[in-house]
Amino acid sequence: MTLLALLGLFTALVTFGLSWAVYRVALRFKLYPAIRERDVHTRPTPRLGGVAMFLGVLIAFGAAWLFSGRFPLLQIVFNDPKPVLGILGGSLLIVVIGVVDDLVDLDWMTKLAGQLVAAGLVAWSGVQILSLPIGGLTVWSPLTSVILTVIVMVLSMNAINFIDGLDGLVVGVALIANCVFLVYTYSITVRTSPLNYFSLASVITAILIGACVGFLPLNWHPARMFMGDAGALLVGLLMSASAVAVTGQFDPSTLQHVVGRTHLVSAFLPIVLPLAVLVVPFLDFGLAVVRRVNGGRSPFAADRKHLHHRLLDMGHSHFHAVLIFYAWTAAVSVGMLLFSFSPTVPVWVAIAFVAVGLVSCTAVTLAPLGRRRTVMAAEAHGIDPRVEVTDASAEAPAPDNVFTPVRRPDPAEHTRKEAS
Repeated sequence: MTLLALLGLFTALVTFGLSWAVYRVALRFKLYPAIRERDVHTRPTPRLGGVAMFLGVLIAFGAAWLFSGRFPLLQIVFNDPKPVLGILGGSLLIVVIGVVDDLVDLDWMTKLAGQLVAAGLVAWSGVQILSLPIGGLTVWSPLTSVILTVIVMVLSMNAINFIDGLDGLVVGVALIANCVFLVYTYSITVRTSPLNYFSLASVITAILIGACVGFLPLNWHPARMFMGDAGALLVGLLMSASAVAVTGQFDPSTLQHVVGRTHLVSAFLPIVLPLAVLVVPFLDFGLAVVRRVNGGRSPFAADRKHLHHRLLDMGHSHFHAVLIFYAWTAAVSVGMLLFSFSPTVPVWVAIAFVAVGLVSCTAVTLAPLGRRRTVMAAEAHGIDPRVEVTDASAEAPAPDNVFTPVRRPDPAEHTRKEAS
């Protein structure tokens, strides 16, 4: 874990320096688009953060490869460089498409075609869903494996991209989700293979955490720079690549002795946890697709009805809306993570954590609706909700030592009365 932490720290420092450099270049050459109707920000802001994040990821992988000769654990990842090259090649392609879209606004078919090619490149390199524990350990054919992998990656990229509407939202959600996933992949690998516990999934996740940490200072509200489509699609691609790299690679019979007492939990946890860490993006993506299709529009047609827009319309501030997304992500993902530590962590503790987290998040999310009903009730009775008047304050006499000014008669008013 120390080596992974150092790798993440190195990526964070490099990404922060690159983010600042890209920000200055974008300002110097005015590389920022006009404000769109659905945007929340009010001033033109560069959207090239994804470029800095990709360069940070690229440099981190390069440094890990250079030092792999000194660290046998890193050598495990680079013994077969094809998956790493496929992931970096797909990342480069998706970042180029995202940058072009951020600058000139590509049509949705072109973006989707680019996403399919990028995901196909990653799947072709060997990062595939090899099996799913459904009705036993089902091994898919090579073609089916590639198709399923591409679908999962494209869905993940778009799910992350759809929630990229508030300062620090995607970066924070990705940080929480990837930290949870890193703990899961590391703990499972250590317990199943104590002498060979480094994996491609853990390296990808550690590097992505570092890239998000390095970019966050420039993306926190009020953001100096956005990650844009390039950054959101990159985060989605890398998160799905790390999930695919670990999903289906463990025999459920082996996991039964590691992550739980029942075959059901051990079999489906490698599938449920990657979905849990992306539950909020997937929920927003699903609602957006249904809403747009029912309206006779393309599923990729932009609008201002995403979950973060609705939180703002409910009365939440920008900062509170972002924190609510963080809370939902943490409640679900950490709760699912606790199941992987059974029986060390009792199952009832994991269930209680999820239940309390979901109830608390729901209460905070719906809090503005209660305040709105109070305001509407006050206005219906002719009371100004902004002024709080109590019976005690209304009936209490004025203190003796408080001077009450006396209104002097107006001579002009007296003259008008006599004339009348």
